Amino acid sequence: MTMRQSDIFRTSKLEEADGPGLNPTQNRTMGDIIAARFSRRGFLKGSMASAAIAATVSPLAILAADEARAQSASVFNFPEVEAGVDANHHVAEGYDADVLLRWGDKVFADAPEFDPTAQTEAAQERQFGYNNDFVGFIPLEGAADHGLLVVNHEYTNEHLMFPGIVTLKDGEIEVADATEDRVNIEMAAHGGTVIEIRKVDGKWQPVLDGAMNRRITVKTEMQLSGPVAGNDRVKTSDDPEGRKVFGTFNNCAGGVTPWGTYIMAEENIHGYFIGELPAEHAEAANYKRLGVPAGDYQWGNFHKRFDVGQEPNEANRFGWIVEVDVMDPNSVPKKRTALGRFKHEGAESVVAKDGRVVFYLGDDERFDYVYKFVTAGKFNAEDRAANMDLLDEGTLYVARFDEDGSMVWLPLVHGEGPLTAENGFNSQADILIEARRAADLLEATPMDRPEDIQPNPATGRAYVMLTNNTKREEANSANPRVNNAFGHIVEILETDGDFTATTGNWEILLQCGDPSVAEVGATFSTETTKNGWFGMPDNAAIDADGRLWVSTDGNSVGDTGRTDGLWAVDIEGDARGTSRLFYRVPVGAEMCGPCPTEDMSTMFVAVQHPGDGGDDWEGHGRPSYYEDLSTRWPDFNDAMPVRPAVVAITKQGGGRIG
Repeated sequence: MTMRQSDIFRTSKLEEADGPGLNPTQNRTMGDIIAARFSRRGFLKGSMASAAIAATVSPLAILAADEARAQSASVFNFPEVEAGVDANHHVAEGYDADVLLRWGDKVFADAPEFDPTAQTEAAQERQFGYNNDFVGFIPLEGAADHGLLVVNHEYTNEHLMFPGIVTLKDGEIEVADATEDRVNIEMAAHGGTVIEIRKVDGKWQPVLDGAMNRRITVKTEMQLSGPVAGNDRVKTSDDPEGRKVFGTFNNCAGGVTPWGTYIMAEENIHGYFIGELPAEHAEAANYKRLGVPAGDYQWGNFHKRFDVGQEPNEANRFGWIVEVDVMDPNSVPKKRTALGRFKHEGAESVVAKDGRVVFYLGDDERFDYVYKFVTAGKFNAEDRAANMDLLDEGTLYVARFDEDGSMVWLPLVHGEGPLTAENGFNSQADILIEARRAADLLEATPMDRPEDIQPNPATGRAYVMLTNNTKREEANSANPRVNNAFGHIVEILETDGDFTATTGNWEILLQCGDPSVAEVGATFSTETTKNGWFGMPDNAAIDADGRLWVSTDGNSVGDTGRTDGLWAVDIEGDARGTSRLFYRVPVGAEMCGPCPTEDMSTMFVAVQHPGDGGDDWEGHGRPSYYEDLSTRWPDFNDAMPVRPAVVAITKQGGGRIG
């Protein structure tokens, strides 16, 4: 079939990167609310409206600086990387960026060596998967230099993976129809990896005979748990009990729980299904709200469960949060349905003041919502086993942002408000399966692609990465982009710093883009250099010092003149809103991860889909595919294709990152 951008899901092309937009409501958007809030406060009056100020810093940045806590300088200190684009990666001077694991590398001592010209399903099941996204580190016995690395493998790029399947027609890539063998290799390349790693002579390396090493794929047995388990809407011909699911896919961001389990977040599940449901089918409206089926993958031609015409309930078994007990390589991962079903981007958690655990969840689509889940039970730091089912009971909330700077967390609870049988919700299971529709009825605030959401345990704040929304049609003075191509970051302050609170306040930390172009309306501080600004915030991390790191998805030669990368962002004091570039990826790649170790001696990052682009880069200037790649990072070996990889960044001579 002809390769389409939708086959790739996370293209760098701005006009196609922000999803189809499936929210049918007229709920007020975040742009409307920002406009109303700041126009009421009069921040565009007088000298603030002058062109001189607008060309460098917007009223929102001035507001941010006025309200920030006193601090004289940036908390970051490293030589900034020069923004740009080429075939290699680049890290700040004084640091090493070492490739730790690449697609096809061994996960087990007896795994076969990677041979890109003779790939098999059996080999891929024992090798590192494709398109690494979320990265987490779980120390073993409290050691800073020994632990388990957990990595999501979000999706596959056939045109970069397999030789001999691409032809060019009128300068466009066409990919040959999939075979069953190729589909099975792709399925084995999805999922996740759990692998023991250790620092030896200052450098990280995998421990291939690690007892807990594991590959999770689309064929791994999993259990549905929580309120949806056993519901009629998740029963299939292969699973008439509605409790056993095989596999997980399109795992984007994720998390590590306080009790040391691995969280995998299922995001763009719609693209894996083909077929057609009758318009009158009971699941038709539900599937339409999630864009199922999109038919981007051809798995349904060989595995009937991915054809909604043959298995109409299978898609209800995906779009969940998956929890993996990494300490037991034979454990059955559990899909924790209490956290709701939507296009999950991450599940970062924090222990609240009263011991309950709070998970922040983004639904990555234009005009969809920000959620959080509060466990009913409390975290027990002395008894790991007591925490293992905390995610089966609790309350899922969705956010409403109000124009006065306040916000409310609205509970998605059966029987409350409009969430009743009269509106088609006969149980809590129905609400969780159709979390988007439930949030629509609660009049939650549609957002510009909520991705990672990072809580800061030291401050009671959380940072929402909003990647972009190129379909915004209404301009306003505080968010003056009809086409929000570059995204922004919202800061949430929970009431009294309590993460379980049902009310709070919100603020704009940054509007992204090039601040030297007045009409873009970016709000980086005036201390941000020409290398320091970024667009399209995606993944993020709060390090042990409470500092914010932001990685990006969508910067490209044609749109920004630079690749994606990892930026350090000040969030306090006079330096608030200052950003500087720490690491940048090769041409065509997206920056994922990032994962700082607790002692800040290492920053793990994931370089996803390198080489997936280069048409508009003068160093290549044509479509990139297996036989004609824009980069062969990280091997730079003509016998090897480009390979997504996890990179370990350390300071030369040792010391803390940043």
